[in-house]
Amino acid sequence: MPPYRILLADDHVMFRQGMKRILEGEADLEVVGEVGDGLKLLDLLKKSPPDMVILDISMPNLRGIEATKEIKTANFEVKVLILTMHKDKEYLYHAISAGADGYLVKEDADTELFSAIKTIRSGRNYISPLLSVELADDLAQTYHGAGFKAPFEPLTTRQREVLKLIAEGKSSKEVANLLFISVRTVQHHRANIMKKLKIRKTADLVKYAIRKGYVSITP
Repeated sequence: MPPYRILLADDHVMFRQGMKRILEGEADLEVVGEVGDGLKLLDLLKKSPPDMVILDISMPNLRGIEATKEIKTANFEVKVLILTMHKDKEYLYHAISAGADGYLVKEDADTELFSAIKTIRSGRNYISPLLSVELADDLAQTYHGAGFKAPFEPLTTRQREVLKLIAEGKSSKEVANLLFISVRTVQHHRANIMKKLKIRKTADLVKYAIRKGYVSITP
């Protein structure tokens, strides 16, 4: 069985080199390239797509979240693991919205790196323990005391469809094309959704969609 091919993208050379040594210590893993720039990453992917890209959020020219969107648009089969120092949940929600298959905080990397890779290779999503605990707390606060009664759903069926696509990282034009409606109608739905939910940020829309199960995430 051929080794699992990984491409590293991080603007810290020493960190990339350390990661490469760690990964290639495993017989079934192979680092096929490394870059420190988001645009160079996309150029390299065009020439030889790997099985997985491990990338940081903070990179010059094209940040990791935007690079993830480009990767998933060009080749959905390539897995993306965000490896970052950012512990703010807002970054996690943006990463998920962009299509990332996993989100690993560097603070957890010493013990969780291979677990993250294995989980994503098996077709599941991965969330760093440092953040999965907070997500569990969020869910508990949302549904605590609800028992088996389904929470009130303020959104219409069409609004839920629009929200799901927004949470998946689709642009207003893409949502319009998928639902066979105008861009103006999409924007109208989006404004009504945010008004109903009392939400102002896209990251909070994604967070709501995850809580409601519109976006599938397996910790």
